[in-house]
Amino acid sequence: MLPALIAAASAAPAAAKAAVPAVKASVSPFTLPANFQFDPTPHSPLAQHAPWLTHTFAGLFILMGVMLVVLLALQTTKQEGLSGTVGGRVESTTRRLGLDAQIARVTQTVAIAFVVLATIISLSGI
Repeated sequence: MLPALIAAASAAPAAAKAAVPAVKASVSPFTLPANFQFDPTPHSPLAQHAPWLTHTFAGLFILMGVMLVVLLALQTTKQEGLSGTVGGRVESTTRRLGLDAQIARVTQTVAIAFVVLATIISLSGI
């Protein structure tokens, strides 16, 4: 009985392999058609007529992004947690700003410039 079971078990995978049809080589959905050509010409009027301006906007956008990251990393928090958020900060009565306040003002300016440049770039179609 045991030799018959071993023979049947070894014959089953061979029969299963023979029953599987050969898989055809299919075309991948990620392949491009044979007649595809990439069009490198810019499609927005600003990019067509003033490419120097679009590259300047892109360079300033990258510069403002790096400056924003650096300025945000330089800022220190004096009051942390929910009590500092709800209570706000206490400012001195003098008109001179400290280093932290100056960094905060420059950060606000850079953030506004970043958003303006992002809007201009998105409208220009770069």
